[in-house]
Amino acid sequence: MGGVYSSERISGVFSYESSEVDWCEDNYKHSEHVVESFNTMSSCIFFIVSPIMLYLLHPYAKERNLAIHLVWVMMLFVGIFSAYFHMTLSFVGQMLDELSILWALAVGYAIWFPRKLFPSFITDRSTFSRLILVVTVITSVSSFVKPTVNAYALNCFGLHMLYILAIELRCCTDQKVLRLAKFSVALWTLAISCWISDRWCCGFWQRLNFCYLHGIWHILIVIAVAYGSTLIAYLDANYEIPYSLPGLQYWPCDKWGLGIPHIVLKGTTKTLKRC
Repeated sequence: MGGVYSSERISGVFSYESSEVDWCEDNYKHSEHVVESFNTMSSCIFFIVSPIMLYLLHPYAKERNLAIHLVWVMMLFVGIFSAYFHMTLSFVGQMLDELSILWALAVGYAIWFPRKLFPSFITDRSTFSRLILVVTVITSVSSFVKPTVNAYALNCFGLHMLYILAIELRCCTDQKVLRLAKFSVALWTLAISCWISDRWCCGFWQRLNFCYLHGIWHILIVIAVAYGSTLIAYLDANYEIPYSLPGLQYWPCDKWGLGIPHIVLKGTTKTLKRC
């Protein structure tokens, strides 16, 4: 009997709508196999932006640290698990979605957190990365205690990142950098507004027959991460590899001043040796 009961519990967490979370979009509106169609489809934005960012950031990652690519590799997993979660609204889908976001954040912190802001007892990035790993593992395990609060906790990391950026940019006078920072903050603010509104004002949006704010959140947050991570990477490059003479450009055309931002390196290690 015990084995049967355990098997039922395991299969239960994989079953459709076993999660306590249900977003505003009407369930099974377009398919009997997909709980939230628009939220599932909008997760595809991860599969579009992530490969582009991997390509655009490669020169910087090659000069700085190839581990930087892990950030956008993790974002691909976020997209996969987000699509699975919204397709099924299963408990397992919810946890995979939230834990993939947590680990993507952890990788970003380990790679990009400014050394000058390390705690006093940490002297190098390797030690800091190990600390982040320990904290992330503990947080991953504890996230199963109260899954409904996980998403709120994850969004709080955005506030800490804004604080770090404010510290890093307080003496910056480069208008292109400041413009990128303003766009990053605006996109994040708009994205989080959509997330909160979908979660707490669902009745209002249902009366308007517009229940797609969580899907719009997917699109906005991916673009916000592209903008924000490029800004953080640019600041990191100036601090860690200043000889590379990093600059900012937009893809596909820099003249537009819009698009996907990325770093260009005007100098290299070889340039430094010649000097």
